[in-house]
Amino acid sequence: MNAIYRSARQAQLIQTAYEAALSHWPDSHSRINIPTRHGVTHVVVCGPESAPPVVLIHGSQTTAASWQHCAVDWSRHLRLYAIDVIGEAGPSAPSRLPLAGGLHAQWLSDVLDGLGVEQAAFVGISLGAWFALDFASRQPARVSRLALLCPPGIGRQKRFLWWALPLLLLGGIGRAYVRERVLGRLPPVSTPAERDAASLMEAIDHGFRPRLEVIPVFGDDVLQTLCVPMLVIVGGRDVMLDSSDTVRRLRQVAPKVEVRYLADQYHFIRGQRESLLRFLHPTG
Repeated sequence: MNAIYRSARQAQLIQTAYEAALSHWPDSHSRINIPTRHGVTHVVVCGPESAPPVVLIHGSQTTAASWQHCAVDWSRHLRLYAIDVIGEAGPSAPSRLPLAGGLHAQWLSDVLDGLGVEQAAFVGISLGAWFALDFASRQPARVSRLALLCPPGIGRQKRFLWWALPLLLLGGIGRAYVRERVLGRLPPVSTPAERDAASLMEAIDHGFRPRLEVIPVFGDDVLQTLCVPMLVIVGGRDVMLDSSDTVRRLRQVAPKVEVRYLADQYHFIRGQRESLLRFLHPTG
């Protein structure tokens, strides 16, 4: 476990903060542990059993609990499966698989099998968007729709770590500066849910070892052969990814993909819950 956490104590602090953040999910939510070839995977489930299934995949250095606000709105219309990615800070197995080679697609297939879900729409943020796109390219029959926020692996990846790593060594001040550059200036915490979400973010910043692996880029053939309805939303102020390059490449090789370029957004897209719901549930 300490391979991904800085210490056993930090791991416990993160899990305690996770439980507090998850307590603000809809009361009807349930939790399932799915055995897979790559370790047990924790999934948070909510929404009517008969509603269209949607898989939610969070990004790096975060957890399934981060979907709380979406869960409140979307679970009235959709059956949500928020997966805690293995090798990340949630309660899933600490297995950190290489990104290349299809092992994460294999893992996601095992998770869907364990949930009894044959096909679902997918929403992914950042690295979670990469996992969703990779899975759709390898298991297209299991993906009905694809919504990707700030997806890596399409446009140019900026040299984020070159300037971020030295700042992170400065402690709390450096971490706060990097977080603001990545997420934008967050509004003041005003509710218990926001307080606990901020506490979880802080615990992860202090105690979790992030991935440093270069994210593979999808080939033109992969992007051209995707045939499901697909929405991509990127921010013009993203310090990790070249969003203009993402837009250019998608319009060049996959013109049927709906692309939204939000000039004032960062590597954290705000204010899109309603439009995402319309995309995920167009007849709702």
